[in-house]
Amino acid sequence: MPASASRLDPDRLLTGGLRLCAAFSAALLILVVIFLLLQAGPVLDAIGPWRLFADDGWFPADTAAAGQFSIVALLAGSGAVAFGATVLAAPLAIASAVFCRFVAPPRIGQLFRRMLEVLAGVPSVVFGFWGLVVLVPLINRWQPPGASVLAGALVLGLMILPTIALLADSALRSVPRATLSAAAALGLSRWRTALQVALPAARGGVVTGIILGVARAIGETMAVLMVCGNVVQVPASVFEPVRTLTANIALEMAYAYGDHRSALFLTGLVLTLLVIALVLVAELGRGANARRTAHG
Repeated sequence: MPASASRLDPDRLLTGGLRLCAAFSAALLILVVIFLLLQAGPVLDAIGPWRLFADDGWFPADTAAAGQFSIVALLAGSGAVAFGATVLAAPLAIASAVFCRFVAPPRIGQLFRRMLEVLAGVPSVVFGFWGLVVLVPLINRWQPPGASVLAGALVLGLMILPTIALLADSALRSVPRATLSAAAALGLSRWRTALQVALPAARGGVVTGIILGVARAIGETMAVLMVCGNVVQVPASVFEPVRTLTANIALEMAYAYGDHRSALFLTGLVLTLLVIALVLVAELGRGANARRTAHG
């Protein structure tokens, strides 16, 4: 084969293009982190990272000496809402994936997956608006004020459910057919095959989907801004209002300046690093599961 033809090999071109896109994505992420570090630098130099957890609360000012910059309540609000959403969404999402793969007829399963894909693409403001006009008043009748951790968890749970379900369905479909055939040959029922064979084999992909769902819940802004009440406090129950890290940035950035503005960039940096850590955990878990499967 001529040298010119080998240089124009489509496989090589595709590989080079994909590598270039991956490098660009990584560089973009690094640039975002560097930008956040530069913007957060002034308040970090003024107060140090320890005051993010040692101050009495979040009462920022344009100078570090006049303000309090604790993000403990904001972290607690984000964690409570994301945890509640995951607890509500993960079992339903896994059940949906099992239904699509092992229970539903092919056409029904395909239609159900398409519905999940549409649900995953609905803008977050739509979920937030629904929660504000329907869910919050319902909770208010039960336990005022309505805007609360519970409202945020329910709305976010509905938002992350299709993400987890689609990734779990993909993981279940990647289970080798020979494994399922062997389970059927041993006389296992469809349910026992799904629960005792397929789900353990797809554990890595399912866990990855859950972790990515948690990352989306932590990074969500508009929906929680509309339904969580936006009170900076550590919640004592699911009926109390909270403010998350993302909602805090959206609410205060418009009028913040000086060290207050820098502190908001610092909370954005904390949020970014938290999401990166979750994604890394998901990748490590998937890699460990792949190695376990290869050796098993």
